[in-house]
Amino acid sequence: MDLDQLRALAAVVDHETFDAAASELRLTPSAVSQRIKALERSVGSVLVRRLKPVRPTPAGEQLLRSARQLLLLADEAVLALRGPASAEENDGGGLPSAERLRVPIVANADSIATWLPAAYQEIALGGRVALELLRDDEHATADLLRSGDAVGAITADPRPVQGCTIRPLGTMVYRAKASHDFVARWFPDGPTPEALAAAPVMQYDRKDTHQLAVLAGAAPDATPPQHYIPDSVQFVESVHAGLGWGMVPDQQDPEHSLIELDPAWSEDLRLYWQVWTLESPGLTEVTNAVVRAAQTLPPHRN
Repeated sequence: MDLDQLRALAAVVDHETFDAAASELRLTPSAVSQRIKALERSVGSVLVRRLKPVRPTPAGEQLLRSARQLLLLADEAVLALRGPASAEENDGGGLPSAERLRVPIVANADSIATWLPAAYQEIALGGRVALELLRDDEHATADLLRSGDAVGAITADPRPVQGCTIRPLGTMVYRAKASHDFVARWFPDGPTPEALAAAPVMQYDRKDTHQLAVLAGAAPDATPPQHYIPDSVQFVESVHAGLGWGMVPDQQDPEHSLIELDPAWSEDLRLYWQVWTLESPGLTEVTNAVVRAAQTLPPHRN
């Protein structure tokens, strides 16, 4: 398999059209199509569904992860050879952005909004890596490792993905909270099952299970109005504004300006870092930055 063919496959899947992939690779769409056809002939399988958007076939998905690993190692080898000269041309400020190692990682929104910025700022300023930060639910982020769309993931899944190393990061503690005005209006006698059935509840998106887990235990038959706010910062701002109650990480209410509805309604979200097992200085740099940033998190509790 030719690296240029593998790069064409990754670009078409990432950009979802042959035209966009051609623009990224500075080729014609016809040349991109020819490279993928040659790759398909060499492996004996159709690798992409030529639809809009382009999607990989099962065989394409199986090949993509290995392809991305080979490309990362090849790119890093080239950059290692170019590094000293490029750094001198760039006045010692690291590699130009076009010559940095592209490293996609995935994290949950609450980590991105709280403790993770220290890590990606360190990575971006390090001069070696061009970071692509993806976002997904903490229970789904490991799937992007399996597909090859990310090389590292902050995940709640303690099971190591095949071909990856895993290490614990710490715990995010969530508490059921609401504003003072909201509590006075909806919970004058406390968060009773009857009150929970009527009080609006905040949801991040339809993957969000934090609030539903509380309702399942405290008011199993409750079907309150739900507001969906798919932004971690705006979610907490909406709780402050009295739109509903929600599970708020301690890191997003450091001054305890919200009212905790019930101390028993807390959730410890254990986070782990999973990353491809490759001998890569770039991945090591990313891992070290993530681990350092996670030192602000409480340790895992038994």
